[in-house]
Amino acid sequence: MCGIVGLAGRFEHKETQLAQSCSRIAHRGPDSHGFWEDAGNGVAFGHVRLAIQDLSEQGHQPMASADQRFMLVFNGEIYNHPQLRVALEQDGYAHAWRGHSDTETMLAGLMVWGIKETLRRMVGMFAIAVWDRQTRQLILARDRFGEKPLYYGYAPDGLMFASELKALMALPGFDAQLNRDAIALLLRHNYIPAPYTIFTQMRKLLPGSWISLSPEQIEAASWPEPQPYWSALEVARTQPRRQFTRDGDAVDELDRVLREAIRGQLLSDVPLGAFLSGGVDSSLIASLAREEAAGKLKTFSIGFTEPEYNEAEYAAEVARHLDTDHTELYVSAQDSLDLIPSLPQMYDEPFADSSQIPTALVMRMARQQVTVALSGDAGDELFGGYSRYSRVQQWWAKRERVPAALKAPLRAGAGLAAGVLSGPRAEKFAKLQQVLGTDNMVAFYRQFVSYWQDPASVVTGASEPATAFAQAPLDSMLDTMMAIDTVSYLPDDILVKVDRAAMAVSLETRVPLLDHRVYEFAWSLQEKYKLREGQSKWILRQLLYRHVPPAMLDRPKKGFSVPMGQWLRGPLREWAEQLLALPRLQAQGLLDAQRVRDIWTQHQSGQADNSARLWGILMLQAWLDEYGIKP
Repeated sequence: MCGIVGLAGRFEHKETQLAQSCSRIAHRGPDSHGFWEDAGNGVAFGHVRLAIQDLSEQGHQPMASADQRFMLVFNGEIYNHPQLRVALEQDGYAHAWRGHSDTETMLAGLMVWGIKETLRRMVGMFAIAVWDRQTRQLILARDRFGEKPLYYGYAPDGLMFASELKALMALPGFDAQLNRDAIALLLRHNYIPAPYTIFTQMRKLLPGSWISLSPEQIEAASWPEPQPYWSALEVARTQPRRQFTRDGDAVDELDRVLREAIRGQLLSDVPLGAFLSGGVDSSLIASLAREEAAGKLKTFSIGFTEPEYNEAEYAAEVARHLDTDHTELYVSAQDSLDLIPSLPQMYDEPFADSSQIPTALVMRMARQQVTVALSGDAGDELFGGYSRYSRVQQWWAKRERVPAALKAPLRAGAGLAAGVLSGPRAEKFAKLQQVLGTDNMVAFYRQFVSYWQDPASVVTGASEPATAFAQAPLDSMLDTMMAIDTVSYLPDDILVKVDRAAMAVSLETRVPLLDHRVYEFAWSLQEKYKLREGQSKWILRQLLYRHVPPAMLDRPKKGFSVPMGQWLRGPLREWAEQLLALPRLQAQGLLDAQRVRDIWTQHQSGQADNSARLWGILMLQAWLDEYGIKP
C-alpha cells in the first residue's frame, strides 16, 4: 500500500514540490520515498511506499517497464499477480523478472496486453498513474469498486493528481475555491460522491474507469470522459441468474469463490490479521481466513464501555470458537472524543459518517501487531444486509397500494400540513409529500438515505448535481437498493472511511467480498438466497453456520455506532456551539444560518435527534478551520 502524487505541465521545481506533497501523505507509505521526472515532456511522479510484497529495492517506485516504455506509480495490491506472471510468459513476455512485486507484473502486462486488457485481468485494489513514452500519454486508472482513492485536477500550470487532496493543497496554483454543489451533496449524504470533490477544480476518478491525456490535452485543461473497463452497475443489470438444484449447491459455490478471493488476499510478506466484530460478514471472513492462512490468525475487535453499543463480547466468543489470536480494546467516550480533533486531517475533505470514530480506533489498535488486515465490508451491499432495506421495501409496497387517483391529493395535503406545522412534525409531512411524489424506486430510495431532503436550499448558491441516484431502477426494490449502494454509499462512504482511517496509521486493509468474482456470483443469485423468511444475507449465514454455531450469531446487530446525539448535548456541546455560532455562520455566507441554528436548537431541546445532520455540518466547519479555507 502506498501513496502517489504527480504533476504534468509547466510546473517548475517538480522534485521539490512533489517532495512536499509526499511529506503530507507519508502515513500512506513510511518505508521509502521515490521520485521520477521526464523533464522533456513535463511529467513527474512521486511515491511513498508501505512495503507489503517484495520488501527489497526491487519493489521500489516509480518503476519502469523492462523495455523502458512505461513508467508507473501505483497504490494498492494485485492479488492474482503470480497467476498473471504465468499468463504473461505464455503470451510471450521474455524478460527476466527482477523481483516478485505486483508493480513489475503490472508493467509487464502493459507491455504485452496494453492498458485496458491489463486492467481487465487484474484482481485487486489500485490507483495507478502511467506515463507512456511512446504515445506521450498520461494514464490514470482506478480499481473496480474504488477501494483506493485517486484525485486529479488542474492548476494554471497543468494537471496534478494524488491519493489524497492534502498532497495537492500546498502546491503552487492550487485552486481552493469551494464547490458549493458538492457541499449540497455532502448535506444530503454526509459524504461527497465521485466524481465531485469539495473543490471546483478537482475530481475523483470514478471506480472501474481510466482516462488518458496527451500533453496537448493537459495544456488545454481538458477533462476527458472516464472510460469504463468494468461496471458494477452493468453487472447488476445483466448478470444471468443461476438455477441451483439444491440450496447446498449454491452455498458450496459461494464457499469456493470466496475462498479463492481470500487465498489471493492472504498474499503478504508482512504480518496479517482480520477484523472481527461478531457479525456475520467479519465472522465468515475470519472463519475462512483461519483455515486458509498459514499459522494462527490474529483477530481484532473494539468494545465500548456503554453496553448498548458494545458487541466485543460476541466477537470474543466467536474468536474463542475459531481459536484465533484475539485482541480487543475497550474504549470510553473520552477515547472517542479525544480523536475528533484529528478527523479533518484524517479525512481530507469533509466526511461525516460518525462510525469513522470507532473505525479509526480499531485501525490504530490493529496496527500495533499487523501491517495488513482483512475486513468483512460489502456483505450488506452484495447480499441485502442493511436493515433499512426491509423498511424501504415495506414503505414502497404501501405506496404502491395507494390508488393513483389519491396520490396527488394526499401529497398536496401533506404539503399543506408541512407548511402549517413546525419542527419535526413539519419535516415528517414534508418527507411524506416527497415520498408520494417520487415516481420510481431510485427516487423513492433516495428519500430514505438523505439527511436533508432539499440540501441545495441550505447551501447558498448551490445547485445539486446528478449522482448515481440518476440511474434507472432495476427489476426489484432490493436489487435497486443494493446496486445503487454499491456505486455510491460503498465507494464514497464505507471505503473512504476505512482507507483513510487505516492509512493514517500505515495499515493496509483488504476486502475479500469485493473480489469482482464474488460480486458477479452474488448477482447471479436469485433474491431468495439473499432475503428469506425475513432473514437477510441468507446464503452468507448458511456458509458461516458450517463454521460457527447459529446461536452465536442470530441476534440483533447493534452496528458500529457511537452515541453522537448524547455527545452533542453533553461533552461535545461547547465545541459544536462554537462551530455553529450564528455570527460565524452569517459571516461565512455558505449555509442558511437560521436553518442550521433551528436544527441545533431542536436537538438541544430534545424535540428531535438531529445528530446525523448536525455531524455533516460540524465536519464541514471543522474541515474549513483545519485547512484555513474561507468560503
